[in-house]
Amino acid sequence: MNEQKIRVLVAKPGLDGHDRGAKVVARALRDAGMEVIYTGLRQTPEMIAEAALQEDVDVVGLSILSGAHMALAPRILDLLKSNGQGDVKVFIGGIVPDEDVSRLKEFGIAGVYGPGASTEQIVLDIRAIIAKRA
Repeated sequence: MNEQKIRVLVAKPGLDGHDRGAKVVARALRDAGMEVIYTGLRQTPEMIAEAALQEDVDVVGLSILSGAHMALAPRILDLLKSNGQGDVKVFIGGIVPDEDVSRLKEFGIAGVYGPGASTEQIVLDIRAIIAKRA
């Protein structure tokens, strides 16, 4: 049986210019057998939602170090829903204060990972949430 690869878009929204963490996660996902599309730095929510639509992804991973996660994440979720992609799961990695994590999950963020998060755990979490959707 030929299992279809999980397609993941990794994006850096906002003005943050540091992408080392995003690249580490992208490589770990690729090494785990996922198909990864990396959009690069300084993406707008609109650019990310459009790329997710064009690439027909299952998951969007956002790397946010700027502190703008409470504005950017809900906007991206809204744009995905308006594109008919409400089933696309969104994960966030970066600098997110503990008090914001539950609020982000209420918005619909599937997972939040801080500095030093295990890439193995991220892979397991993505596989688990995609398996639930199937």
